[in-house]
Amino acid sequence: MHEQKDKVYEFARLSRYPFTARLMIRLADLVFYIAIKALGSTVRFEIRGSEHLTAIEADGKIPIYALWHDRIFLTSFFFRDRGIVALTSQSFDGEYIARFIQRFGFGAIRGSSSRGGARALVEMIKAVKRGLPALFTVDGPRGPRYEAKLGAVILAKKTGNPIVPFVIEPQKFWTVNSWDKMQIPKPFTRAVTIIGEPIYINSDAEPASTLAELQLSLDNLVKQAKKWRIDCKF
Repeated sequence: MHEQKDKVYEFARLSRYPFTARLMIRLADLVFYIAIKALGSTVRFEIRGSEHLTAIEADGKIPIYALWHDRIFLTSFFFRDRGIVALTSQSFDGEYIARFIQRFGFGAIRGSSSRGGARALVEMIKAVKRGLPALFTVDGPRGPRYEAKLGAVILAKKTGNPIVPFVIEPQKFWTVNSWDKMQIPKPFTRAVTIIGEPIYINSDAEPASTLAELQLSLDNLVKQAKKWRIDCKF
């Protein structure tokens, strides 16, 4: 079991990629890691809703974190070194994302809604049952933006653990010209981490209703975060 647990924290082999792609993956991995560490270390975080995580821990449950894809940058820094296992896509982008989050102490399981999803979800279920917290970018890997998918809901249903929606919002940030409009915090900005109420799903419950609840929770968290950012200007 120890070897199986450790495997998610190890870099995957890149032998299936040609030399140039391997070089680009390693370069992108290091660039993102250095940028996230450098910028993240200057951010001043305000945390709201931490009592929800305390309650989950007291109940002996494992959190299944859920966020929007555009918040990956600061999430990688804020939740570093907690052993959280994330689902990353089986693609060029997914490979370097897996590598830089592993540098921050995350585990990575490869798969997505388009490729290897069923196998990856089985591996996520096994990881959570071994006691490892999980994380889903629920509108990833390619969108549509801010439209939640079922992965986190199915994992919660199969393991009996709660989904924990959250949002991290920097006061000042750049926006990447990508499908998710990823937020890159500006140096020395403030940021708020808002952790929503846990969402539990019974083994006999309908996943669609829980998915709607998750969508509503994340939408509301984004509204709260935007209000916080606007209030910071005054």
